[in-house]
Amino acid sequence: MKSQQEWKQLKDQTRLETRAFINGEYVSAADGETFSNINPATAETLGQIARCKQHDVDLAVSYARQAFENGCWQHQPPAARKKVLYRFAELIDTHRDTLALLESLDTGKPIAHAHSTDIPGAAASLRWYAEAIDKVYGEVAPTEHDVHAFITHQAMGVVAAVVPWNFPLWLACWKLGPALAAGNSVILKPSEKSSLTAIYLGQLANEAGLPAGVFQVIPGLGHEAGEALARHHDVDCITFTGSTKIAGHLMVCAGETNLKKVWAEAGGKNANIVFANYQDLDKAAAEAAAGCFYNQGEVCVAATRLLVEESIKDAFIDKVVSATQRFAPKDPLDPTSSMGALIDQDHKDKVLSYVDLAQQEGATVLCGGNVNAKGAFVAPVILDNVTNQMRVAREEIFGPVLCVIPFKDEQDAIRIANDSPYGLGAAVWSSDLSQAHRVAKQLEAGSVWVNNYNEGDMTVPFGGFKMSGNGRDKSLHAIEKFTETKTTWIRL
Repeated sequence: MKSQQEWKQLKDQTRLETRAFINGEYVSAADGETFSNINPATAETLGQIARCKQHDVDLAVSYARQAFENGCWQHQPPAARKKVLYRFAELIDTHRDTLALLESLDTGKPIAHAHSTDIPGAAASLRWYAEAIDKVYGEVAPTEHDVHAFITHQAMGVVAAVVPWNFPLWLACWKLGPALAAGNSVILKPSEKSSLTAIYLGQLANEAGLPAGVFQVIPGLGHEAGEALARHHDVDCITFTGSTKIAGHLMVCAGETNLKKVWAEAGGKNANIVFANYQDLDKAAAEAAAGCFYNQGEVCVAATRLLVEESIKDAFIDKVVSATQRFAPKDPLDPTSSMGALIDQDHKDKVLSYVDLAQQEGATVLCGGNVNAKGAFVAPVILDNVTNQMRVAREEIFGPVLCVIPFKDEQDAIRIANDSPYGLGAAVWSSDLSQAHRVAKQLEAGSVWVNNYNEGDMTVPFGGFKMSGNGRDKSLHAIEKFTETKTTWIRL
């Protein structure tokens, strides 16, 4: 790991690419317009990003469609596509320092996290799907003796991947991996708050050998470039990670145009349930803090509702407050930093407004709050005396705010956990295996962790119930999202 000074030197030496990547080339937006790219930790303007709009989207979609229909990617043998995707992953690893730096500058996240987790995770995602390309089979139906019926899965066509600003490259690769592995052309639309690593991928795609038009990057504002993709009649699928509000809007856009598939991983208000019988409460407290405050709390599956059995509540919360001390905001380029800045000043203001609202509703602030600094820093907030009916317990804050809610018994814990419009993740801490199974089975969440929080790998799917979205990222199940299922029935 580089020192803080070495990261700053690399920053000074790095030339930022800020243009769109269309049909294998970097180009400015058609009308020449740009928008400012701000470092949230310093309020410094990093550069001017191409502000793509309808014309740019039309151009990218036309190239994507041409590449799909001429078969330059989808008709390559699986072994050939596998080789290219594997090379793409290797190049991300090779450029790890630069990509980690761009991610940290763009989002305010600690450089140590970007370097050790985000960038390697992105590469691992592409590598996993590269390995899967020649291991996914069709099916033969059990029909009458003089019929041969088989089921195949074929690429959809043009996929638009709209990704958020909290894990820009990693979540992009969760979508690029299966979509490209299936043979589609993909247009990546990064958040306007975090475009740099997505744009950088363009040169790596060329070097890896992806044909022109198969992978493109359209930076721009959500209501311009994002809206144009969502309403485009020649886009076959939108895959999205972000807020529930925008997920719903994308579905409306699809319904009003060509009924394109919309796969959305949306918000969460995740319950982390701690029973009194769990034997290592120090471990549970450390993971409760990390589960809520990692990545500045800007995580869809953050453990923001801490449900604690009444008999241990006060003692356990003391342990959580102590464990929270290691999440002290400081310069993201300091490799010892475990907490950086929020994405921008507007988001900081929103997070702090929820803390004010919580106090008005009767909650007590045990620690944390505003940090008086130039950047968008907020110290981890723990709220006690919260009820599940308060807005802070029901609405996704997407920041470092932990709500502590007591429960009486097992059924009370399940009731509180499920009393939410969301259903992304949940955790159970119990030394009673039967209890852990009973509770996990009844929790309305796409992922349930027992005696850990948010562990997993590429072999298991990720997604939510209820207003947390549809479809799944990761695992072989994700490939299914980017294919059409075809039945061929042959009378012999």
